[in-house]
Amino acid sequence: MTRPDTLADKPAAPADAPADAPAAQNALVRARDVDVFYGDKQALFGVTLDIERGKVTSLIGPSGCGKTTFLKSINRMNDLIDICRVSGEITIDGQDIYAPEVDVVQLRAHVGMVFQRPNPFPKSIFENVAYGLRIHGLTDSRAELADRVEAALKQAALWDEVHDRLDQPGNGLSGGQQQRLCIARAIAIRPRIILMDEPASALDPIATAKIEELIDELKGDFTIIIVTHSMQQAARVSQNTAFFHMGELVEYGATKHLFTSPRDERTQNYITGRIG
Repeated sequence: MTRPDTLADKPAAPADAPADAPAAQNALVRARDVDVFYGDKQALFGVTLDIERGKVTSLIGPSGCGKTTFLKSINRMNDLIDICRVSGEITIDGQDIYAPEVDVVQLRAHVGMVFQRPNPFPKSIFENVAYGLRIHGLTDSRAELADRVEAALKQAALWDEVHDRLDQPGNGLSGGQQQRLCIARAIAIRPRIILMDEPASALDPIATAKIEELIDELKGDFTIIIVTHSMQQAARVSQNTAFFHMGELVEYGATKHLFTSPRDERTQNYITGRIG
């Protein structure tokens, strides 16, 4: 059974991207003049950037600079905050995701999210991964469901560790395994985009390395946008990086160029530790 397609696969309409935007012609997500307000407080100011399909894009910057606010705008998680208001335009393959006709549930089927701390459901390992497949009606039989769960766990590099205990609680796994379980849960419904909000910040170095290896393996199959406080992590896992500061997108470009030849003094100051 195929997923209802509320975000049609169609070429994105041309738009006025920043001159230095990475491969704007290959953009899957386009943001134009995005402002976000929490009540009277403005959290984002006129953010405009293109996110390349099949690549990893890191969002970096000091705490409170708007990285996570922007991330949550891409799957409308900010809708859950009553005082939040978003203006401007965000499109996925040319479709305005804030248009009245967009089904937010289906949008989030296309745009999965992995949070800062692992949050497995109080269910078995199998049911954690099967949950999204069930609620979206994406399988026609128990056998197909089992195949999709196995495929997701393999893609999340977790199958070999849990295949003989799928009926055990997901929250009984180690922290790193729980986070990979959450990634398996996200990719099981085959989203087009995966949002990751500091997915390794609560993990030890070994578990962090596994998550980074997994991100590298998943790129190409998915478009990944990751918020990280670690510039080293951004350098390791992403092809493009956006630097935010005080709610503004200061600089956006290829990761290797942004870290070695930043154009804005604020970026240089952040990279060298003068601000942050």
